[in-house]
Amino acid sequence: MKLINHLAVIGSIFLFVGCKDKTATNETDKKPNIVFIMSDDHAYQAISAYDDKLIQTPNIDRIANEGMLFTNATVTNSICAPSRAVILTGKHSHINGKIDNLSKFDTTNVTFPQILQKAGYQTAMFGKLHFGNNPKGFDEFKILPGQGSYYNPRFITQKGDTIIKGYVTDITTDLTLDWMKNRRDPNKPFMLMYLHKAPHRAWLPNKKHYTEFTKKTFPLPETLFDDYNTRSTAAKTAEMGIFKHMSLINDVKLRPETVKELGIKQWSRLGQSIGRLDSVQRADWDAVYNPIDEDFKKRYPTMNDSTFTVWKYQRYMQDYLGTIASVDENVGRVLDYLDEEKLADNTIVVYTSDQGFYLGEHGWFDKRFMYNESFKTPLLIKWPNKITAGITEDEMVQNLDFAQTFLEVAGVKAPKEMQGESLVPLLTGKKEAWDREAVYYHYYEYPAEHAVKRHYGIATKEYKLIHFYHDVNEWELYDSKKDPNEVNNVYNDPEYADVVKEMTQKLKEVRKKYKDSETLDNYYIELYNKKK
Repeated sequence: MKLINHLAVIGSIFLFVGCKDKTATNETDKKPNIVFIMSDDHAYQAISAYDDKLIQTPNIDRIANEGMLFTNATVTNSICAPSRAVILTGKHSHINGKIDNLSKFDTTNVTFPQILQKAGYQTAMFGKLHFGNNPKGFDEFKILPGQGSYYNPRFITQKGDTIIKGYVTDITTDLTLDWMKNRRDPNKPFMLMYLHKAPHRAWLPNKKHYTEFTKKTFPLPETLFDDYNTRSTAAKTAEMGIFKHMSLINDVKLRPETVKELGIKQWSRLGQSIGRLDSVQRADWDAVYNPIDEDFKKRYPTMNDSTFTVWKYQRYMQDYLGTIASVDENVGRVLDYLDEEKLADNTIVVYTSDQGFYLGEHGWFDKRFMYNESFKTPLLIKWPNKITAGITEDEMVQNLDFAQTFLEVAGVKAPKEMQGESLVPLLTGKKEAWDREAVYYHYYEYPAEHAVKRHYGIATKEYKLIHFYHDVNEWELYDSKKDPNEVNNVYNDPEYADVVKEMTQKLKEVRKKYKDSETLDNYYIELYNKKK
């Protein structure tokens, strides 16, 4: 009898071990989950994995520490909605039709979430889409209308609009975690788009962070007082200067009556951006920002152009970086959940921005130009058991590549019309399969806000060639190795004649490869004029 019992126990052990091994195999065989985290206007200079002079971002850095940090990630068109259209479609702006923030997104475009949904992925989107109120390919979404609001924001859902009290970065994360905890199907792989409004203008931080960050002082960028001496007309006429174009009311948060009292003539007429605060929130805000206002009134009479620029820069950084502190905290909440629920090992996590941003470089805020600070975008990816932790990658990659990357990760064939390249070879240590020499860029939204002229160009690791067109015909060439700050245009330097010739030919080839042309340039100019 005892022998039979022992045999039964041994059999049970083997059965248990066998089941456990089978489960482990099934877990390994499951398609990877995809978590795509994107902020709006998050400069790579404001992520400590890239540069820790301005802020510490330990949670975003975790993605790089556990995965890969890309140092040459760029966008195809540095403006919010077009960038998002490129990400979703895997096609350049001139092909998907979303060339600027004014044009409508052509919903006949097939997006990678639609393809993944059809392939059996559960899909969800929370946060800021910035175009379209009914995104295709999602089982659930809760998105901000247009730019959305930092405080007490309204969300669009499949069941109608709803206003949620609180701070948008926290709320977006609450909604994301609620879906993961309560409506995610554990039997399906999932693709989650977790999209932050921050740090988009007007840079309104949460109370805990504006209380902290308004006391900080930040180092000045080398090119804060750039004179654009060798640059074309475009750099000299752009309307994004901190000194001249940054709003004292909307951007640096002075009271309208103070600006009027001091007789300051503003270029920008943007009004206050804190209208959604309730009485308690407004009292908290005033307790911190009114003393800043009073201090400015005392300082202003003795300020010159330089000291005024520096003061505005500091105020800009205090609020901009304060919003990023919330993003970093909340990214940590999502990463912690993935770890706690044992989902991390089979999940690829991407952190990026819809483009870069000027944090005082060249005296600017905003983006749009092909110069590095707006052209380059942060990109950090972790994928346990696939990416060797702590790797830095300097290959030229773009937001154009995300769609095809996610489809390959999911084992789904990408449509032929997609124009990017899957990053999977780079992620999995097969760098020899990557052969891109140059990336292409094209900006269209002119004449419009910030007055950045239309331009297109290519960048390699060594050089960048830009052509400004429409109401000008000007060229710029930068030696990226010798002139990383891009202050010396060498297009007309005889020593670079061969480089100009080579890069111009390469630009023609790349334009042809991506099916862009002068004919399309003219078409979009005419279309834009009709819309205006």
